[in-house]
Amino acid sequence: MLYPIIRNTLFLLPPETAHKVSMQGLHFVAALPFGKQILGSSFQYHGTDLSKKLFGLNFPNPVGLGAGFDKNAEHLDVLELLGFGFVEIGTVTPKAQAGNPAPRLFRLPSQKALINRMGFNNDGVDAIAKRLKTRKEKSNSTLIVGGNIGKNKITENSDAWKDYCINFNGLEEVVDYFVVNVSSPNTPGLRELQEKESLRKIFSELQNLNKNNKPILLKIAPDLETSALDDIIALTQEVKIDGLVSSNTTLDRSLLNAENTLKANAIGAGGLSGHPLLAKSNQVLSYLHKGIGDRLPIIASGGIFKGEDAQSKLEAGASLVQIWTGFIYEGPGMVKNICQYLATHK
Repeated sequence: MLYPIIRNTLFLLPPETAHKVSMQGLHFVAALPFGKQILGSSFQYHGTDLSKKLFGLNFPNPVGLGAGFDKNAEHLDVLELLGFGFVEIGTVTPKAQAGNPAPRLFRLPSQKALINRMGFNNDGVDAIAKRLKTRKEKSNSTLIVGGNIGKNKITENSDAWKDYCINFNGLEEVVDYFVVNVSSPNTPGLRELQEKESLRKIFSELQNLNKNNKPILLKIAPDLETSALDDIIALTQEVKIDGLVSSNTTLDRSLLNAENTLKANAIGAGGLSGHPLLAKSNQVLSYLHKGIGDRLPIIASGGIFKGEDAQSKLEAGASLVQIWTGFIYEGPGMVKNICQYLATHK
């Protein structure tokens, strides 16, 4: 009951500032005497009945945190205390980049939504890999960490595969799985890489490097035409893709009500996430699952705020789910709440 008060206070700040303040607050609490125990007992789901093995990895529960929240792998220890079954860092690019100019993250509270045009702002693969390696050496953490990888803005699409390979080589020893991100709407031309031939090139090159069989997944946009989804389904039978992440943010403003459509028009470019995306992302998820069956696991994201939302993803064919925008609106008790719901509706 306390979080709505905290959220309302944080929402007085610009979104990126609020994010920094909230994460600093969690680190502060964790550093207090018994702080880690308090966070763990308050927010972790301790049952083992939701655990599952996928990609050769043991997930303690199916609720993960999507990429973009901890872009630079700076908050994994406190996020683990909040009970996440896995955390995806990134999107990571070979060279550090500042991303798009601020403001670039916007709230639409009446529909529990966000619009972002961050633009892959991150510290670059070398710095992030070093941070992850240092954490691994100092910690006995069992948190599953995924590496979401993309291309630098200045890299031509014809050379994009090289960026993904650089990221793979840099992160291979410090992440548990990879997600190839070709679906962000905030890097010019990136979504063109969702075309079949571009994906074939990227995944073929990555698998040539993948001597240790690290799981490599593909993250797609919810705005793809059925024909493009069919191409992706077909491609999973032609090259080794270990799973899908469905889906990224949407450019579809028709999901907003009249008031927020006006706000979105004033905001301009950016991907929409949050509650309005639930039904659309579920439709894409269901279509993919019907085409792929149980051959490949799917991690589902888009519009998850409560246990029922997560359950709808699992029923549509997902093996795991990821939250992001919902975490901003619902707070740190969200993972435990979803897990408790899933445990009683198995």
